[in-house]
Amino acid sequence: MSTLVFVRHGETDVAGTFCGHSDPDLNLAGELQITHAAEEVAGLGVRRIYSSDLRRASRSAAVIGERISLNVELSDDLREMHFGFWEGLNWRQIEDRFPQEASRWLAEFPLCGAPGGEEYAAFAGRVDAVIATLLQRAQGLAIAVVTHRGVMSYALTKFFGFSEEEAWTRTAPYGSVVIATCPRVRLSGSTKCGNRCEPVVGKEMSL
Repeated sequence: MSTLVFVRHGETDVAGTFCGHSDPDLNLAGELQITHAAEEVAGLGVRRIYSSDLRRASRSAAVIGERISLNVELSDDLREMHFGFWEGLNWRQIEDRFPQEASRWLAEFPLCGAPGGEEYAAFAGRVDAVIATLLQRAQGLAIAVVTHRGVMSYALTKFFGFSEEEAWTRTAPYGSVVIATCPRVRLSGSTKCGNRCEPVVGKEMSL
């Protein structure tokens, strides 16, 4: 049995923008959020911690590691999708500056990515690979995975049978903790696996 304890990083000062590979640190609210998350994780028997190497995630993982006396192992494969020229912009700014690309993204995602950014297939491929590896390493124990909303949502849908709506909702709060056990998930509600990821506009995209 493999158990992954997914933790979304704490808040940053660029909340509300497309923040993929941009690298802000946690703000004061984010520090508090992840302190609460660390207390929750402390009771889950986690034996290893893996994290995205971006500062908002690695700092969050460090707080958890300090709480449960574990070192953090960093991986750039756990990074959020790279949004290219849209990094640091909110959706209104994107529509104003990139109207054609924004319309195409809404109509064709995930078949197209943000201009100058990472293609969805490349993002999905690296997340597939790293989560499969972590599941192997988690045989018989629980490991924490501190990462970003997009990574969490994709992994919960692809590997653990969450619906896309459920995965997106459960990963919305900064510092959210979602426990997923393969082949079963410890979460009430739908476990139907989705097969297409819809773009979400007007919601939090600081991932």
